[in-house]
Amino acid sequence: MTDHECTRFLQWCLPELRFRWTGFRRVRKQVCKRLGRRVAELGLDDLDAYRVFLESHDEEWRVLDSMCRVTITRFYRDRAVWDLLCADVLPGLARRAASPGEMEVRCWSAGCGSGEEAYTLRIAWLLGTVPATGVDFPIHIVATDSNPKLFDRARRGIYKQGSLRFLPVEWVETAFEETTEGYRLRDTFTEDIDFVEQDIRENMPDGVFDLVLCRNLVFTYFDEPLQKELLDRIASRIAAGGTLVVGAHEQLPGPAHDFEALKNNQSIWQKKTENRR
Repeated sequence: MTDHECTRFLQWCLPELRFRWTGFRRVRKQVCKRLGRRVAELGLDDLDAYRVFLESHDEEWRVLDSMCRVTITRFYRDRAVWDLLCADVLPGLARRAASPGEMEVRCWSAGCGSGEEAYTLRIAWLLGTVPATGVDFPIHIVATDSNPKLFDRARRGIYKQGSLRFLPVEWVETAFEETTEGYRLRDTFTEDIDFVEQDIRENMPDGVFDLVLCRNLVFTYFDEPLQKELLDRIASRIAAGGTLVVGAHEQLPGPAHDFEALKNNQSIWQKKTENRR
């Protein structure tokens, strides 16, 4: 399979799945490798034959959809975004948490992959926000993804050194212990995180959240009409004054009427409209 053949196939099939080609252009090799394995597994000659197979086997579209899930992640990914979260957003959540009637800070990591983002958030809270603000308040994180196989790695909490390279050194030393398998998270940093299998197109976690991280998923890979549908649903799950974080290279679809950019950072948006718990 050549790159041209794979590109041509993706440009045909992605719109059928409500994906957009521009989101896959730079990461297509991961998907192309999976397609090559699937074509061989089915005993087909090439992608043209696979296209014919898809047109006569409706159930295969779900397999194709699963092959289009891109899994690229690491701790503290997009450092500038995390720096602003740690300097501004998380301390703000801590101060709000001290208000009467609040029970916990609730966060949602959408498309969490193998857990790096959710764990980064908990590490940042315990080692950055709590010492800086003096507000020792519980944080609960719901981490969702449509690929349950990634949860095995997430629940083990063991990662290669390369995955940690953007974390502050002192955080690595405090949050991890080095083992023969890799760097293992200490128990304190794995508590109060629920890993839930959900496809964001079909289901979202219940309740309202103070912080939602939806990065490099909805606003990269899905077509614009679906982005708008999902943004409305995501917004309904963010508390008044809560925060939505998207990828460093993503844009919200259309006018962001419910949100305003934090310090003109187009990755961090604060919700303006009221939404009571």
